[in-house]
Amino acid sequence: MNPYSIPPLLTLACFLGLGVLSVLRGRYTRVNILFCMLCVLGCFLYTDIVLIFNVRSAAAALWISRIDHFFIVYTIPVYIHFFHAYLGIEKRRWLILTAYGYAFVLMCFTPTPLIIESMQQHYFGYFGKGGMLYPFISAGVGFASLYSLVQIHLAIGTAGNNSRKNRLKYVFAGFGFMGLMNGMNVLPLQGYDVYPPGNLSFLPLIVFAFGIFRHDLLDMGILLRKSLLYSILTVSLTLLYTLIIIAAEILLKRHDIADSVWFPILFFIFIVVVFGPLKTKVQSLIDQVFDKDKYNYRKTIKHVSRTIVAVLDYKHIARLLLDTIADAMKISSCVLFLPRSRNAGFSCFSFPFHSDASERADGFSRESALVKYMQKQRRPVVRIRLAGDSAAEGLEDVLADMDKLEAQVALPMFFEQRLNGFIVLGEKKSGDLYSREDLDLLETLAGQSALAMENARSYRRIEDLNKNLERRVAERTRDLKQALKEKERTQEQLIRSESLAAIGQLVAGAAHELNNPLTSVTSLIQATIEDLKQWNPATPPDEDMIDDLQFADRELRRARNIVASLLGLSRQTQTYAESVNLNTVVRDALRVLHNQYKYQDLEISENYCRDLPDIQGNFSNLGQVALNIIKNAIQAVPRKKGKIVLATRVDPAEKQVVFECRDNGPGIAQDMRQDIFKPFFTTKPVGKGTGLGLYICHEIISRHGGSITLENTADQGGCFLVRLPMDRGAVSP
Repeated sequence: MNPYSIPPLLTLACFLGLGVLSVLRGRYTRVNILFCMLCVLGCFLYTDIVLIFNVRSAAAALWISRIDHFFIVYTIPVYIHFFHAYLGIEKRRWLILTAYGYAFVLMCFTPTPLIIESMQQHYFGYFGKGGMLYPFISAGVGFASLYSLVQIHLAIGTAGNNSRKNRLKYVFAGFGFMGLMNGMNVLPLQGYDVYPPGNLSFLPLIVFAFGIFRHDLLDMGILLRKSLLYSILTVSLTLLYTLIIIAAEILLKRHDIADSVWFPILFFIFIVVVFGPLKTKVQSLIDQVFDKDKYNYRKTIKHVSRTIVAVLDYKHIARLLLDTIADAMKISSCVLFLPRSRNAGFSCFSFPFHSDASERADGFSRESALVKYMQKQRRPVVRIRLAGDSAAEGLEDVLADMDKLEAQVALPMFFEQRLNGFIVLGEKKSGDLYSREDLDLLETLAGQSALAMENARSYRRIEDLNKNLERRVAERTRDLKQALKEKERTQEQLIRSESLAAIGQLVAGAAHELNNPLTSVTSLIQATIEDLKQWNPATPPDEDMIDDLQFADRELRRARNIVASLLGLSRQTQTYAESVNLNTVVRDALRVLHNQYKYQDLEISENYCRDLPDIQGNFSNLGQVALNIIKNAIQAVPRKKGKIVLATRVDPAEKQVVFECRDNGPGIAQDMRQDIFKPFFTTKPVGKGTGLGLYICHEIISRHGGSITLENTADQGGCFLVRLPMDRGAVSP
């Protein structure tokens, strides 16, 4: 075997491997079909080169080369067509059609000397000599190579994300330079005695193959692992070792050293000295490529596990999870979706940095395609893997959801067979794809976080139950205290009512007992006066005696009026539907209090409305109100030149009758006014008042549907206003 045929053989192996890979793993898309066609044409080309390097007949070599060129002229249009499809160039279709027509015309001349005139013997073997029309093939190949390189370069400049840029760079360095190197094969065809540069195309093809595994250039859904690279490295070194042995035997078989016992020993030493360090160096290079900006897998897992165990706040857990992923993976966006409620879908919880995708995704229903796919697959949803999952239903909808989130990976969080949330990861800042190690770490973190979040939610529910229980206990305690206060107040009112009732009964009894003798005495005096007036005119009675009897009659009549007032005020009726005249109530109260002010220098002005309508109420209760208010006024005015104004009137606008009691006393301080209607509050000295008078008045007026207020006065003194409704239905106490 010609040792110069090793490079084209390696290039043939690369084309063959890439072609098989595209058939087995690639989808039937336009890009993959065109890529497979380029691989087939590459296999034709380098099968031709390997054969013509090793045949001994120039005629056979010429025949093989012309057959090969019958097909490989289509490399020009297929190459342009592939890059148009890969870059999404929809314009300039005319260029593709022109290229195919151009190749068809050239194909018609490939069996003739116009394309391959003859074979030339070079130091590396036979190689064709171009005919008159071969410069057209050279021009087509050159144009296709340069045009494609320019288009890739422009696409790299306009790429929107790092992942796209990295993929285009690998295509540029791999397939782009491969086309350029193959175009330079025209040099020996034009008669130059140089080794065909295209035979070294296995180098850019290896770069392209690495990009396929590393960045999924053709959307085959393949992830590269270091273990796979180590295996490929071992196989490659073994093949290289075998090729070196073959080449050494071919080169040295004409020399005696090949039959010497020292040859295998020296060759073994050479292999050990060269290939051992070479393998180590290449492995170190692989480690540097894979471990660049890489996280410590075990350290990350250990750190997160220790931290979330001690955290019972699910928000803290979520923040820790997102920060850990963002720091470890160096990703552009990371969004966590947590369930709103049991069956209400998912909403965006938080993210460590700004993400346009999170702003566009307010939430996801449990019926969305992405959520259903995660529930069905129960594993991370990787965008590049969806390309190979053509059998899955609704795949387009899943990809649409991932496009909405700008997601490369969707990581489900399961707890007890239930989807408890999911994490959406954008592309890495470096543009690299997610490796198997990345996905292993993410699955572990998601599992631990799902359990920790469920524990935190359970703790929060228990905490909420405790708070609700404490709140209910506090409310119940407050209600019980209020009920106890109400009970005590009711008991006090009952005692006071019973006391007032007893006093009323006592007053009523005493008044009744006094009324009988007063009536008798009054009748006797009136009869005596009548008899004296009818006395014999000749001997008339003493006039002073008659005046004294008339005075006694008037005083007895006043005493009877006082007793009648006491009887009226002491009536303990249980109805609030009596017809009550407020003028009468005030007059009776004033009459009862006459003895308390008759010796004071006090002026009482009475301004009663003559047409004051009756109201519905309780006569005795309203009398008690009038008694308390007037009594307070009598006690408040000065001992000399005291003045009290009692007035009643009608307020037609409010449909009320009004009783006003105004005095010229010292009044009540402003800071005490809000407390005067509270029970047991008094401004009087100790022992002079109980503090219940105005409180009782306020309660009675409130039961009548009215109001009692202390008004501000321009002069010194106090002014109480009692307002009672004129038209009011019957009210029971």
